[in-house]
Amino acid sequence: MSLLIVYYSWSNGNTQKIAEQLRLATGADMARIETVKPYEGDYMDVVNQGQREVNQGYKPDIRELAHDPADYDVIAVGTPTWWYTMAPAVKTFLEDNDFAGKTVIPFMTNGGWPGHVIKDMKQAAKGASFGPSMEVRFDSSGGSDLVTDIGDVDRWIKDIKQKYSM
Repeated sequence: MSLLIVYYSWSNGNTQKIAEQLRLATGADMARIETVKPYEGDYMDVVNQGQREVNQGYKPDIRELAHDPADYDVIAVGTPTWWYTMAPAVKTFLEDNDFAGKTVIPFMTNGGWPGHVIKDMKQAAKGASFGPSMEVRFDSSGGSDLVTDIGDVDRWIKDIKQKYSM
């Protein structure tokens, strides 16, 4: 079974940290989602733009990934929480790929407001079956201090490694 980790991370790199922990444990390939037009401005500029994009259902153009998701059986997809749902770039990725016959493992990071991210990710990944999802909380000040018990993250990673890595 081939595993690919795909993630989007913007400000503090919290989602990237979780993706890298999963990659280290499983030896999976990994690809970062990047928008064609990068977000500009300070943190609050991007927060405000993100809110407008989420409210409009906007799907930004994204760059081609380093690995083709079509070549993998299992795809772990990570996103930060943007206004109670996934980042718009992750919405683009999930809605623009065919997940029929694949397993998607959704994971998300948040600052205390998880919203409905996992539910939205599952709705967007048409045709997929789903592995164990994970919500990882960091401090609510927009920082990078982990609040979720590290043991919970480790158990989730161990479960994925046992079920899906070669």
